[in-house]
This record gives sequence, C-alpha cells and structure tokens, in this order.
Amino acid sequence: MESLPAIPENLQIKEPIHLRHYLVNGELKDWDGPTSEIFSTISSTKEYQKTILGSIPTNQESEAMEALDAATTAWDQGKGLWPTMKVKDRIECMETFVKKMEEKREEVVKLLMWEIGKSQPDSYKEFDRTVTYIYDTIEAYKTLDRNSAKFEKYQGVYAHIRRGPLGIVLCLGPYNYPLNETFTLLIPALIMGNTTIFKPAKHGVLLIAPLLEAFQTSFPKGVVNILFGRGRAIAGPIMKTGKVDVLALIGHSSSANALVNQHPKSNRLRQVLGLEAKNPAIILPDADLDLTVKECISGTLSYDGQRCTALKIIYVHEEIKKEFLKKFAKAVDTLKFGNPWDEGIDLTPLPEPGKPDYIQELLDDALEKGAKIVNKNGGKRVPNFIWPSIVYPTTKDMKVYEDEQFGPIIPVISFEDISQPLDDMAASNYGQQVSLFGKDVYALSPLIDTLANLVCRVNLNSSCQRGPDVYPFTGRKDSAQSTLSVNDALRSFSIRTFVAFKDTELNNETIGQLMEAKVSNFLSTDYIL
Repeated sequence: MESLPAIPENLQIKEPIHLRHYLVNGELKDWDGPTSEIFSTISSTKEYQKTILGSIPTNQESEAMEALDAATTAWDQGKGLWPTMKVKDRIECMETFVKKMEEKREEVVKLLMWEIGKSQPDSYKEFDRTVTYIYDTIEAYKTLDRNSAKFEKYQGVYAHIRRGPLGIVLCLGPYNYPLNETFTLLIPALIMGNTTIFKPAKHGVLLIAPLLEAFQTSFPKGVVNILFGRGRAIAGPIMKTGKVDVLALIGHSSSANALVNQHPKSNRLRQVLGLEAKNPAIILPDADLDLTVKECISGTLSYDGQRCTALKIIYVHEEIKKEFLKKFAKAVDTLKFGNPWDEGIDLTPLPEPGKPDYIQELLDDALEKGAKIVNKNGGKRVPNFIWPSIVYPTTKDMKVYEDEQFGPIIPVISFEDISQPLDDMAASNYGQQVSLFGKDVYALSPLIDTLANLVCRVNLNSSCQRGPDVYPFTGRKDSAQSTLSVNDALRSFSIRTFVAFKDTELNNETIGQLMEAKVSNFLSTDYIL
C-alpha cells in the first residue's frame, strides 16, 4: 500500500478531548468516575497505530436514574413548563439551539472524520443536512400548528384539534450517522413538547461534546438530558422503571426488542424505530448497464456500505450477468482508499476495529461454500480496512446472504425467473427498500406493484437512500416502526388530542371568553408567521 498523504495541520489531533461532564436537569455535571477511552482507527503516525481521541464518562445506573428523574420532573404529569409552553416559544428555543449549533460546524465535522472515518465532503454534508433538517422541522411545525388554529363542527359538537406530546422519550442513535439520524429522532421529539434522555452511540460520541453547552443553554432544565456510557448500564434500567413513554432508536432490532421487553407495560410504549435492512438491487435484462453499475457502486459502497439503506445484495438477470460483473468489478477496483480528508477518495477506514475481521469471516465462509471473488482487489487488507469484494455466486447457506453485512462485501445472485428475487424478498425478515433497474414498462409495472407491497420505497434505476428528508423513511417487518420524515416525525412523537364542546349558549360564551383572555396555550387560534 502507498503511504497516505500527511494530515492537514488544522485536522491534526494535538490535544485529546477528555470529556468530564454530562448534562442532567440543565446542569453540566462534573464527572470523576470511570471513563472510557475513545480511539480512532485512523493512524496519525507512519507506523500504524490507533489514535486516541479522548475519553468520555462511563455513566452508570445512578446517573441514568438521575436523568430519568430530571425528565420526569420536567414533564410533571403533563403540567411542566415545556409540554405546556406555547408553540412559538418552543420554536424560539429550537432556533436558539440551531444557531449555536452552526457555530460548532468545524469542530463537529473534524470529529466526524476522526471518529467514524466519514469522508470530509460527507461529514460536511451530514452536518449541513442536519441543520437544514432542523430548520425544515421548525417550518413544518409552524404549518402543522397553523392548520390546527381553528374550530371544527360536526353534529352539533365543536372540536379544537391539535397534536400533543407523549411524555418522556429515550433516544438512542446510530454510529454511522451519529449526528443526522440521531437528530432526526431528538429534534422532533423535543419540538413537540416531550422531555428527553439521549445516549450517543459507541462510535461518534465525542462529536456531541461541542454541542453540550448549546443544549444546556437553549432549553429549560430537564428537557434534554445527555448521558454517556454503555447502553446496558443506562438504557436497560431506565426502561425497567416503566416511566418511558417513547423509545426512539436507530440500530438493530435485537437491541430494540431487548429494551422493549424490559418495559413493564410495553403496550403503553410508543416505538419509533429505524432498524436494519437487506436492500436488494434487481437488474433486469434491458437495464442500462453503465447507469446500473454507477448506481450500484453508490448503493453498495457509499461510506463503505455502512448504511441501513445500502444495497446489501444484487440480483442480476442471467442474460447480462457476465457483462454486468465485468463492468462492476472494474468500477469497484478503480475506487480510491484514503483518509477522510484526502482528496478524491471513495473508501475510508472502517471505524469499528473488529469490522475487517468480520468481513473476512463472511468472505471466507462464502469461498468455502463455492463463491469466488470477482474483482482483483477484493479482500486485500490493511489494519483498518478490507477492500470491497464482489462475491459470486452467492447461495442461501452463506452468512453473507443472511447477515446485514454493514461493510464492503457485495453478494451477487443471478436469476432467470423474476419470482426468485421476489420470493426471497417475501421470505426476508426485512422490508425497507429495493433498487429496480430496467426500461420495459410492461416488465416494470407488475414488479413495481408487487415490490411496493414488500418494501416501503421502490427506487427506479437509482440506488437506495434515505433522502430527501421530506419523503417518508420507514420499513416493513424488522426494518422499522413508525415513519420518519420532516413531517411524519412530528406525528410519530405526538398524539392527536382535542377540546370538544356542544353548541350551547353556555359553552359558546365560555369559549369566547377563553379565546379573548388568551390564557390557554392549547386552546388558541393564534397564527404563527
């Protein structure tokens, strides 16, 4: 392997960040207990070694209960300042926060690159996309509130219908989008009036440090509580109390199930879950191969394939199998590996130290069971990376067929009868998205009609993705619960609630006085500009 370019001066880690506080009840509390060191798999020396980035508190059950008490007090059985606050005042708090967040752009982006190995352009994109998401959420909430600023009447009964908060939200984000996807849970939960407890993922945790003060100073005490440490030590004890009203998690279904099962009254628990997927590409005989290869490269290997929306398996028709594999292998082998800040790179170091060995296990298993590596560079190793391998032919007894690999290995299956990929998708535990490549409308039409009932997004001649954020993001089976988008997330973290009254002289007079006095924050027809 050629030596990598030097690390730019402004991106070097000169002083590790040793975080010694956590946020509970509006206070940045000092921590003198056990800590966990945070390493980057990116080396800052010529001889490879992991780089220490800093350390974080290893909060325990006592801090978890402290945070839960703070969130419970801030909720105060629905009487708290935050859940009863005027919509425009909650929006002002969120606007204050996002402005302070924007000031930390360079710090957060630098940590995104070092902590999770995300390329510099994609790290800036994640930060900027998150800021845009917050502003879009504010505007969507204004629209939602404007549409509620009225009275309806049916069969002699008036109703003033709004959306109200659900209560206490436990928020757990993923490592691959530790800012964006975490905030697509946390921000709508907050703006709708819920109180929150947030624990960052294991990787991509230090990047929250520059934002702690913004959270502390932008929201009333107890509304946002941020803990650090192991999920088992923090999330489990919180769930066991039964005080959590919403579990908001992006991660693995096994983690979600384990937490839900610890809640003593899970029927009361709203679940907002973005889980794993095994999104396939289906390539029909008449597909534009140049376009298909380009989209499959993006779909399988953007951020080294570490996305739930990544293409995790490719079905290609037997007629074009050889040509597709030849072009695809050539394209994969031209991808450039480097550190996140290096120019023109496509592949970056894997943030999980054990990930190259895991991908190697999948590769070895596939080879033992009859597969071959199609591309020349497939399987080459350096300490923090393993080169993408196109594995063909893939069979159902291989681990790479079953596992959501979340890394640079691409299983390929050829088919003659379209029922094969459709049957496999129907039998799969997952149902998030599919990429469908082809041009014949008479072949595409029945496929689209079927696929729309197996997954929640059919991408025509394009790779799977989450955005734009105004579109629904969800899945079937073990891939998701509830729907996330700028508009849908506001509904996922709230419930329709209303004041109703019969059309009588007494009620009409009372409501008129209530409206004139403007003393109720719920019963209001104020129009937010």
